[in-house]
This record gives sequence, C-alpha cells and structure tokens, in this order.
Amino acid sequence: MKNNQNTEECRDFQEVNSQLELFHLIFDSIYNGAIVTDANGMVTHLNKPYARFLGLDAVDSIGKHCTEVVENTRMHIVGRTGKPEINQTQMIRGQNIVVHRIPIKKAGKVIAVFGLVMFQDVGEVVKLAKKLRHLESQVKRYQKELMTLRSTRYTLDSIIGNSRAIAELKQEALVAATNTYPVLIVGESGTGKELFAQSIHHASSRGVHPFVQINCAAIPKDLLESELFGYDRGAFTGARSAGKPGKFELAHQGTIFLDEIGDLPLDMQPKLLRVLEEKVFERVGGNTVIQSDFRLIAATNQNLERLIERGRFRNDLYYRLNVISLNIPPLKERTEDIIPIARHLLRQAAPDTATDKIRLSPKAINALLTYSWQGNVRELSNIIDRALSTMNGDVIELTDLPLPLQRQPAPPDIVGVQPIREIQADAEKAVIVAALKKTGNNKVRAASLLGIHRTLLYKKMKRHGISLSNRGRV
Repeated sequence: MKNNQNTEECRDFQEVNSQLELFHLIFDSIYNGAIVTDANGMVTHLNKPYARFLGLDAVDSIGKHCTEVVENTRMHIVGRTGKPEINQTQMIRGQNIVVHRIPIKKAGKVIAVFGLVMFQDVGEVVKLAKKLRHLESQVKRYQKELMTLRSTRYTLDSIIGNSRAIAELKQEALVAATNTYPVLIVGESGTGKELFAQSIHHASSRGVHPFVQINCAAIPKDLLESELFGYDRGAFTGARSAGKPGKFELAHQGTIFLDEIGDLPLDMQPKLLRVLEEKVFERVGGNTVIQSDFRLIAATNQNLERLIERGRFRNDLYYRLNVISLNIPPLKERTEDIIPIARHLLRQAAPDTATDKIRLSPKAINALLTYSWQGNVRELSNIIDRALSTMNGDVIELTDLPLPLQRQPAPPDIVGVQPIREIQADAEKAVIVAALKKTGNNKVRAASLLGIHRTLLYKKMKRHGISLSNRGRV
C-alpha cells in the first residue's frame, strides 16, 4: 500500500517537474525578451534572449532588484501601483524599445510583474505603422473598387422605348439572364450596349457578384493581356511588387463585359478562346493556373463576319461568343423611342436644373423626330444637355437646339398627311422621269429598265403629264 503511494507521488513529482521544464523552455523561447519580478521589484525570472540583449547572465540576475538589471525600468512601480503599462517606450542600451509591464494579481493583490519587450527598436514600430497604413489604404482602395465592380447602374427598367424592337430586345435580355451562355450585343456606337449588358447581369443570379467591364479598344495592345489576366510580381518593369489580379479573376462568380470586342488584337483572340472554353488562365509572368467562374458578355459596333472575311477576327472565337445575340437597331430606325428617351433624360437632369417640369415645344419635338441621329442615344443625351444649358424658362424651344436640328424639315404629322394613292403616284412619276433621263429619253430602254412594256410606259407618262417628246419634262 505504502509502495503504491510512493510510486504515485513519484509520478506526480515527475509530471510537475516536466511541466516546469516546459514552462522554462517556453519562457526562454519568447523571441523579444521577457522578465518577471515580485511585487517589490526583485527579479525572479529573466529569459535568455533578454539577457543576451542586456549583456548579462540570466542566472546571475535572479534575486537582484530590477533597477540593477534593467536601466530606466518601472517594473517595481507597476508592482506598487498595480496598474499595467502597455506599449510604453523605454531607453535601454541606447535603443528606444517598446515594452509591456503587466501586474500579476491573486485575490486582488499584486504578487508579481511580467515585463515583455514588444520591439527592440522603435524604428520597427515606425516601419510596422507605415506598413499598416499602406495595407489600410490598399484595403480601402480594394473595397471601393469592389463596390464599383458589384454595382450596376442599369436594370431592364432603365431601358426606355415604346418601339416593338426595344420590347423584343428586353424580352430577349430577360431570357438571357436566366442562363450563363455568352452574349454578343451588336449595335452602333451610342445605342446602349453597356446598358443591356448591365441589365442582363443585374437580372441574373450573378447580380450580387461583380460586373467587370473593359473596353478592348481603349487599352494599349501591350497592356491588354495583363489587364485581362493579371500579372505576378516582377512580371515586367513597373509591375506592383505584390502583382495584380486581372479582370477575369475579379469577375469570379460574376460577369465580365468586353466592350468593342472587334478591336481585340488577333494574337489575343486564341487566349480569350481558351479562357472561354476552359475557364482557366495564368497571370502574366506566373505559372499558377487560376480558375474563374464568370459569365461573358461582349459588344461591338463592327460587323464581325466581315472582319472574319478580312482575317482580322477568328471564326472559332466568333462562334463561341455568338451563342445569344442581341442586335440593337439605331435610333433613327425606331423614331417612336426618341421622345420617350428625351423626356427620360430631362427627368434625370431635373435635380441639376431650376425646375423639375421641363417640356419640349412642338417644334423642338418635330426637330428631334426628323434628325438622323448618327450618334444615337449618346448624341441625343448630349443635345438635351446643351439645350438645358441655353434655354430660358421651362420649355425647350427649337432655337435652344443646335443649328443642324433647327434646319430639319417638319415631319408628316405637321405638314399634313397625304393619301397613300398620291404618295404612290408621286413615287411612280419620279421613277419614270429618272428612267427617261438615264436612257436619254429612249422609251424602249426606259421601259426595259422599269420592267414594263413600252405601251404601258406611254400610258403612265400620259397619266402623269410627262411629255413624250422631251426628256421627262412635265
């Protein structure tokens, strides 16, 4: 019985001794130095790193007052006050160091003080602070960039128009939003291709994730690859030390919008094709394969099929892009959309103007309806802004519009509507006169050119009052 008790006590002693040995090892392994004193400031523990820094023997320092071991120490003061001193500077051996002095209490009474060197040189703190400020600025910049990426200004409700073409396009865009196939948006400059791209993204399940866009025509050829795929540190002169993620990487789980895809350099096209097919890529100067789950929407104001014929665009890339196609007609082909869009632009501009009830005069409306709109909606927006800057009152008059619009002829609803028969007769007469002039008043050739018999030509000439002897003269 006694032997068992002795064995158990021996085992307990060995366990305690093992724990003490572990604590000593831990204490000596604290990299920047540690010291422990009793409440009166007598040193009870000094680890080896701190002893080396002080130029002392750790064992010889035990039992001495802390003021004999460490210059400018306040360990004994903390032992007396019981108040911790955190991140305090202390001059030791010519160095301004940063220390913690922490009172150890039992039953509310200080029984020891633990001192810890945080940084052996204040210069380290300055460097760390600079690095922290740099990291904070980077985080803010990335947060701002991320907010920009994730925010889409346009939805399907932003697409204004009463035309059948716009109604059908909005329906096609809604269908496109239900899947993840690539979309190719074709239309003249200023027709609203980006608006449709953002609307599809916003209506899709990816709407809460980034919408990343890049204009292929605006990025220099030698920078385009690094913009799309990113680069690793040291990839080229001037590269960021930490590298930079590319647009495909940022578009993970979201949508990437490649505007002006027709201007994509030929040597970049197979690289884009690989990314579309495999959803993997490598950063410039890197060798790590990166996967990205993105949805691609591309847009162009060029005829890609014609570019393929000229050898400027790969047909395999075209087929990969053109899974879902949206063709936006120019504004001049959907005149019923002009005034609704103009009024929508006026409503948008209302907060920046003196009144929120700006109207278009009838003559101004007529001018807008008859203009050719080579710049499409973008040009219309510019003209509305210019009119707002010159107008007086709350009505945009014809004189507030640029001179080219003021010179436009009035549309049919102002000058009066002709019966269809009169319009057809006028057109037929004009064609006959043109054919006679082209053939030198040769009736046989003119009839052949018009695809009718000579006898019928004579009858029509007589009906329209066209002279049979002179060249189409009435």
